[in-house]
Amino acid sequence: MTTASPTSVDSAPIPLDDDPGGGVLSGRYRALTLGIVSVVLLLAFEATAVNTAMPVAARQLDGIGLYAFAFSGYFTTTLFALVVSGQWCDRRGPLQPLFTGIAVFGMGLVVAGTAPGMWMFVAGRAIQGLGGGLVIVALYVVVGRAYPERLRPAVFAAFSSAWVLPSIVGPVVSGAITQHLGWRWVFLAVPVLILLPLAVMGPALARSERDHPVLKGADFDRRRTVLAAMAALGAGLLQYAGQRLDLIGLLPAAAGAALLLPAVLGLLPTGTLRAGRGLPTVILLRGVAAGAFFAAESFIPLMMVTQRGLSPTLAGLTLTSGGLSWALGSWLQGRPGAERYREAMIRGGFVLTAVAIAGAALVLVPAVPAWAAAVAWGVGGIGMGLTVASVSVLMMKLSTPEDAGANSASLQMSDALGNVLLVGLSGVLFAALGGGSVAAAHEGVEGAGSTGAFAVIFLTMTGVALLGALVSGRVRKA
Repeated sequence: MTTASPTSVDSAPIPLDDDPGGGVLSGRYRALTLGIVSVVLLLAFEATAVNTAMPVAARQLDGIGLYAFAFSGYFTTTLFALVVSGQWCDRRGPLQPLFTGIAVFGMGLVVAGTAPGMWMFVAGRAIQGLGGGLVIVALYVVVGRAYPERLRPAVFAAFSSAWVLPSIVGPVVSGAITQHLGWRWVFLAVPVLILLPLAVMGPALARSERDHPVLKGADFDRRRTVLAAMAALGAGLLQYAGQRLDLIGLLPAAAGAALLLPAVLGLLPTGTLRAGRGLPTVILLRGVAAGAFFAAESFIPLMMVTQRGLSPTLAGLTLTSGGLSWALGSWLQGRPGAERYREAMIRGGFVLTAVAIAGAALVLVPAVPAWAAAVAWGVGGIGMGLTVASVSVLMMKLSTPEDAGANSASLQMSDALGNVLLVGLSGVLFAALGGGSVAAAHEGVEGAGSTGAFAVIFLTMTGVALLGALVSGRVRKA
């Protein structure tokens, strides 16, 4: 069973492959491909650049105490928007939610870039999250409706490739803009850049909508909308509770869990949490992969600064190899003939991710050179490229046209939930095991973080990745 509402109406069938010799850049698909990849490119640049500008923004707005909320506000509203976008796509097609999401995302950038205080800045980030959630689901539905099955792996590989350039130049460009023009321009410049991909893909996307219209369906499922709100609020409460280690933190933690668990059970495909065969396991593995990888990745720069004495710039560059090799892994899974090895690529991707996380932990040993972390993360990037793109392809293959939007939303929700839960768990472990103060880490004080705390985090995430490898055989239906 999928997450599509029983009130959904049938969409037009996914187009047949009537252009057997063309690729994603052939005449029929070129404008659409360039347009949607440009949107992903801009979203990726914003995501990588904002990490550089955020500390300066919070300091100038006298909002260091709300620093974490600038991230969690984005994530919380994204959870809600994912479900709304899935229903919207299934009932009206992807055109409206895509362009609405881009407009809302741009509005959030303007609000954040012009914010006079930190609370307004957090509100801008929350608006960005609404737009980002609408956009990402709509892009997945566009792939499912506009491209034949044989081209979808290549499109998902292009999505991954769109993160390569931002992961390399994003922090550098953002740092230069922040230093010479001010942090606000990191946010205010992106809305102008959005106009180009809109102009490129607009006509092609409208033509696709005309060729494959979606019949007018029923109203939104109020129950699913309420569940999405519960999931967002519950995740926000858990994030807040994870930052505390006192008895007061137990209250938001209990409330967050009480809201999140029933919401997840109601929103994700039946059997997801128990790894039911087929689509439920596919959805589950997306969250497992993303959570394990990014939980470890978020602590690598801190480890390199506090344990090996690297500058923040060099510590951040440690992760560049992962961005490059992720594109390579995604390209490999899209090669001709790779479809028959889809399950093996998912399992192999998880194993490579586990090896990378364990390899990065070896840098805690003084005799191991610091550059070994970059090598390890390059291995992990290949694993994630194989896994994430293959999971996306399988999700589309196991979805019918009428529930592609809901399943795309479930995939993204699993990704988001995996991130917040496993990153949050890592934060709790780090604080509980004496990881040291954030202030000391930002000052670049060697030894400010506990070696044991880092080791436990990496060991835990290695185990999560290996668990994903064990479960991956269940992506095949019984």
